[in-house]
Amino acid sequence: MKRFFSSQTIRMGGLSMLIGVLSSAGVWVFKSLFETLWGYNLQLPMITGLPWLGALLPVAGGAVVGLVAQHWIGEEKLHGTAAIMQSVAITGGRLGYQKSPVKTLTAALSIGAGASVGPEDPSVQIGANIASMIGQKLRVSEERLRTLVAAGAASSIAAAFNAPIAGVFFALEIILGEIGGQSLGMILIASVSSSVLIQALSGSQPAFQIPAYSFHSIGELPLYLLLGLAAGPVSAGYVRLLYQMKDLFGKIRLPAWLKPVLAGAVVGAVGLALPQVLGVGYETIGEILNRADFSIVMLLVLMAAKLVLTPVSIGGGFYGGVFAPSLFIGAALGGAVGEIGKILLPNLGIESAAFALVGMAAVLAGAVHAPLTAAILLFEMTGDYRIILPLMLAVAVSLLVSQHLQRDSVYAMGLARHGIRLDRGRDIEVLSSLTVGEVMETDPHVLQEGISLEEAAGIFARTRRHGLPVVSASGELAGVLTLRDIDAANETGRQNLTVGDICTRDVVYVMPEESLSLAMQKMSRRDLGRLPVVDSANPRKLVGILRRVDVIHAYSVAMTQRTLQRHRKQAARLDSLTPPRMAVNEIIVEPLSCVVGKKLSEIAFPQGSIIASIQRGSEAFVPHGETCLQAGDVLVAVAEEAAAGEIGRMCMNEPPVA
Repeated sequence: MKRFFSSQTIRMGGLSMLIGVLSSAGVWVFKSLFETLWGYNLQLPMITGLPWLGALLPVAGGAVVGLVAQHWIGEEKLHGTAAIMQSVAITGGRLGYQKSPVKTLTAALSIGAGASVGPEDPSVQIGANIASMIGQKLRVSEERLRTLVAAGAASSIAAAFNAPIAGVFFALEIILGEIGGQSLGMILIASVSSSVLIQALSGSQPAFQIPAYSFHSIGELPLYLLLGLAAGPVSAGYVRLLYQMKDLFGKIRLPAWLKPVLAGAVVGAVGLALPQVLGVGYETIGEILNRADFSIVMLLVLMAAKLVLTPVSIGGGFYGGVFAPSLFIGAALGGAVGEIGKILLPNLGIESAAFALVGMAAVLAGAVHAPLTAAILLFEMTGDYRIILPLMLAVAVSLLVSQHLQRDSVYAMGLARHGIRLDRGRDIEVLSSLTVGEVMETDPHVLQEGISLEEAAGIFARTRRHGLPVVSASGELAGVLTLRDIDAANETGRQNLTVGDICTRDVVYVMPEESLSLAMQKMSRRDLGRLPVVDSANPRKLVGILRRVDVIHAYSVAMTQRTLQRHRKQAARLDSLTPPRMAVNEIIVEPLSCVVGKKLSEIAFPQGSIIASIQRGSEAFVPHGETCLQAGDVLVAVAEEAAAGEIGRMCMNEPPVA
């Protein structure tokens, strides 16, 4: 009980609550700002009596956004949610939060000018940057900083959509890349705190007020299946078009600040004919969900226009997100499928607005590859839980089709284009420098294909393994057997069979010279816990086995090496800035040193010396007075030669020089 309510636990819980409140306040200010600007955008053509003025506002907004970005933000390889994912996976959650206010203002200007972008990506940046700033200022460990950044992202989604549960799943599915673990409690606290404040400021009503829908008949399921099959290609096309437009604008020979102007001209021209596609588009989504009279053709036109204008806006340099446009595209697609269903099956009492609601979740899930986030978000944004069965069907089908057509989500594709590929929140490209042969178990336990299942179960119990390779009498690889296979055989009354009768013959294998990143990808595709390693000259010759735990251990080693490289670069940078009489020294704290377990403020380091940073395992951080030294710490000390020698003796437990 004492451990559960330790001071560290209370401290991190308090930080999570603070991050939730600050993120919510930041998102509320951001929403108020872009809604005010959007309101002026709508009123100006009516006040002036010049309807064509609406086409010029995105152009003017593009000029302002372009100039602000050029002078105060600069070029960024990754931005938005993809940059946060990269930071959490690779740099321990360290974000460059200094530019966050300018980016937030630029996003508000983009939405207010009518660019076809959403508010959620800038909102996530607000929360994540606040969390990263607090964590860096307080010098928390990398693992806790990662969790704080995820908590900030969850808080922002909770505030942006009034959806606290979806915020939690967003942080787990997208930012951290895995559900569960010790992070969950802190993320929950942050998301709830954020929701409490945003509901106090804006009310507790859902984002969309909709009439009651229900699932009338099982005869509607084929139509919802059709909706999922249609949403998958639309989602995949949306992701590809986003990056194709970025490439296209990158090739256009114009000053960087003029590219948003060009994108604004395209948006404004289309907006003259279809004003519904300008801005976030929540008003139009609300109309579709409330049974407004949209024809099939009009819905498909709106979908196509949004599908193109959002990539144009983001590719051209406007700042904003892809969530809200995904919801718009899905609502229009779902509404069109529903209208078609009403014509084809008039006796089922089909409500096209219900299909629009399901379409929103299906397209979003296909674009971001986060089915739980998409489903929960739609539930919370509408307050309607009555069509869960068709919604989950459409979401699952859309996700499968989208992943088949386009491997990467809208965020993962941006990372992949910069050589970063994440699996369960880890950068598997870090493993590219290691081969399977360096990590594999070279003398694995094996099962003979002629032995009984009872014998195999005994071997599993003795070796504490859940799966083993199966070899023939001649020693060649014949398959793989898992405990699950044995359980399935026992349940169907096939206990008398041999290992060879039930083992998996279609084996996924790797070779010693292949990289661990490729092996991890093979594991992930079929959710395998282990892979046989075979000779490259003879795929039937077993030379080892690679388990997921081996890959994770290798990942930890590779990340430690990467941290060490960053640590040494920092030391080299300090060395270049150090006065001639001073030097940068790396000093290891020995296990029996007198400084082990002491705070830096308690250690009488010699005058003229500074401990600039500490590397501890896979972490590298700037210490403070309350930092306790541990055996194995590597200190980067900036000191004169005599002082550096004295620090070295202290860390080796040698007596000081008289």
